[in-house]
This record gives sequence, C-alpha cells and structure tokens, in this order.
Amino acid sequence: MPLFNQEVLMSSARYFSNEQQINPYYHDEPVDLDKALFEHDHLRVTMELAGIAVRQVAAPSDSQDGVYTANWALIRGRTAVLARLPAARKAEEDWAERQLRAFDLDVQRVPEGWRFSGQGDALPAGKYLFAGQGYRSDPEAQRFAADTLGYELVQLQTVPQLDETGAPVINQESGWPDSFYYDLDLSMAIIKIPTEGQNGLIAYCPEAFTAESVTKLLDLSDDFDFIVVSEQEARGAFACNLVSTGETVIMSAHAPHLKSDLHAHGLKTLTPHIEELAKGGGFIRCQTLTFND
Repeated sequence: MPLFNQEVLMSSARYFSNEQQINPYYHDEPVDLDKALFEHDHLRVTMELAGIAVRQVAAPSDSQDGVYTANWALIRGRTAVLARLPAARKAEEDWAERQLRAFDLDVQRVPEGWRFSGQGDALPAGKYLFAGQGYRSDPEAQRFAADTLGYELVQLQTVPQLDETGAPVINQESGWPDSFYYDLDLSMAIIKIPTEGQNGLIAYCPEAFTAESVTKLLDLSDDFDFIVVSEQEARGAFACNLVSTGETVIMSAHAPHLKSDLHAHGLKTLTPHIEELAKGGGFIRCQTLTFND
C-alpha cells in the first residue's frame, strides 16, 4: 500500500485567536490559549505516532490564523505555490515564503489579484489535483497551481452559505462569499491515492457540493472508490478535515460513522481531541502543510 502525507509542516498556536471572524465557524466565545497550545502539541505527537515526520516553524505574531499552515502554499517536490490569503491573514504570505525558502524550496507566487488558499483548497491525489473555487480560491489560481506543479486539475464547487432570504452570504471581514465548506478540505478528503491496479479512496460529503461537482467526482470511479460522509459529520464534526497516510487516518473524535467506514476499508484511525482550535474554522488537516512528492 503506497503511503503519502509522510512529512508535514506545523507552526504554533501561540498567537491563535478568533477576533476577526473570517468564516462562518467563528463565534464570540473567547479562546482558551493554553488549551489551544495543548491541542496543537497533542496533534503533533499524534502525527508522529502515525509515522509522519513533522517539521516545525514559529507562527507569525501578527496573524490570528498562523496555526493553519495548510493555507500557506501547495507543495510538490521542490516547488511551492504560495497562497494569496484574505486581508486578516495577509501577513502570513511573506512569513510563509521565508519559512519555505529556508527548506530550499522554489517558491512561486500566484499572479496578483487571484485568491488562492493553498493546500486547504487543493488536494493532491496521485496525478490529480482536486480544487475548490469561489470562496478562498479562484479557478485561474487553481489552474496556475496545477500547471506549475504538473497536476491534472479537477475543478469543483461547494455550496454557498445562504442567509434567511436564500441569498449568498458575504463575509463582513473578508468581503468574499462565504460557505461552511469555504475550503475544499472541509468537504472531502483523500484517504488513499490510486496506484496501478488499485483504486484510490476519497471520503466526501455529497450535500457540500453542487450536483455538477458530484458528477465530476463520480466520473472518476475508474480511479477512486468513495466513502459518503454525512453533512452532520462533515459540518458538525469537521470529519473530512483529516490527514491520511494511506494506512492510518488522523481524524475527528466526533465522526463515528466515518470512523467505522474507514475501519471497514482496513484503515487505522487516531482521534486527537480538538476543540479550541476548531473555533477558527480549522481542524486537523488545516494545521498541517504536506510536502508532496
């Protein structure tokens, strides 16, 4: 069984807060920073227990979301395509570039004016790059990343957050359209990558996607098998925001149905407790930036 996600970059929860509410998961309850720091360290230990090498860097002091390294870039081989983030996270861009260059990576910037949420909105799976659009990333930026890194792009669209009149919600902090699935890693996860003679495995929440995007996914059934994740577990328990090595899945402790399905596929699961860090609308996958081959 081919393993992946074998090396990740994690920062720190030292400056984490939820003051600037840039996605629909934020609320006014204050963050317990000591708990956030404990959760982040526990997640690092859990990653290492799964056989994942963790590279650690400091978090930027001038960004509340610097703990979510997945949004810093998308990496393949020795090349990193740097993110273009909302205003509340803009300071992370230059910070991330310095950290990545310190690892001798060739850092490429998405052209000015295009949004790009890094690995949070772009999930590699073998030759494919599954990408989200419309909230934190533009399709032009996803195409740029796929072409730069040599992936075959599968462009997807999740459903918007709607107000009481049925109109799309515009986030007051970012000025961008909002969604409970604003990054793709909140609606789907790569569990196994496809190999010659063996399908990959994807967990996804059908209710999170437009009908056209569900069709696009299922059209890849020659290369992938699928696990259906309920909206309750995807949105209520961050079930899809996980890290899989292809053998062990580090996932939400509150998604029993997905956990059972993963065990049925012969996978091991580890379920670290994440509560404080979820107050920023991020979870397990968000806190790790993968070095992809």
